[in-house]
Amino acid sequence: MSKKWQLVNYAFHAMGSPCHVQFYAPSKKFGQQAKKKLNTCLASLEQRYSRYREDSLISTINRSAGLGKATPIDSETAALLTYAQQCYQESDGLFDVTSGILRRIWSMDKTALPNDDEINELLPLIGWDKVQWSEKTVYLPLVGMQLDFGGIVKEYAADSIAQLLQSLGVVSGIVELGGDIKVIGPQPNGQGWPVAIRDPRQPDKVIIQLNLFTGALASSGDYERFQLIDGVRYSHLLNPKTGKPVTGLRAVSILSEHCVVAGSVATLAMLKGDQGLPWLQENQLPFFCCQNDGQIYKQLEIN
Repeated sequence: MSKKWQLVNYAFHAMGSPCHVQFYAPSKKFGQQAKKKLNTCLASLEQRYSRYREDSLISTINRSAGLGKATPIDSETAALLTYAQQCYQESDGLFDVTSGILRRIWSMDKTALPNDDEINELLPLIGWDKVQWSEKTVYLPLVGMQLDFGGIVKEYAADSIAQLLQSLGVVSGIVELGGDIKVIGPQPNGQGWPVAIRDPRQPDKVIIQLNLFTGALASSGDYERFQLIDGVRYSHLLNPKTGKPVTGLRAVSILSEHCVVAGSVATLAMLKGDQGLPWLQENQLPFFCCQNDGQIYKQLEIN
């Protein structure tokens, strides 16, 4: 890479998270244009998939639940639904994008545990197998059902931004959206990008330091989103079959070629609870895992 290339540092807030993109550009003008296109890409994803926006596609789909009319979708949304179905099937139903409705009774501002009646009232509304969809439309047949791409879209966005920058000619860079990372390529001096995995209970404590040259890293755990009720810490990750928070693992980080794959595998490991670590140990992807007792496990060294 020519020495004239300059580092672009772009920090911003998107998808409810702090974000940071770094890449080497041939000129200041190139960097500015790339940032504009990056913003357009993110705005498009948020416009369609943010559950916090009433005008988003996902909100339109959810409002139409049980009303008898399917919602038109584009090819990118159909691709995400295909991936969601794959995750559901391969996880035996643990990774379910219809389980977001459980946040109604497990929201972070609650000071008391929901009772079994509250949980059992929502469980019939959960189940990917109930979703009616095709490449052109999607429909939720029960009033109150919801789709939530929260477990996919941030990681998918990291992959999308990296792909966008690569299409513009960027060969060296790193995309970080809310802690989920996709590397475009190593730094011009041949060095990787330094990345730290932190303990969710002690954010200032680094579990392990990595230098990433390529690929992606995504983590799942009770880093910021959790409930503390009567001195007990409850994860924001909820088992769609029981309607209750998962237990067993404190945090999982996965290395993979694609961030969306790393993220879904990390989430699934958390959802498996006590079976998460044995499952990870059988998995071919490199992982770093912190159990609830603070013990660290890792598989396959990455320099």
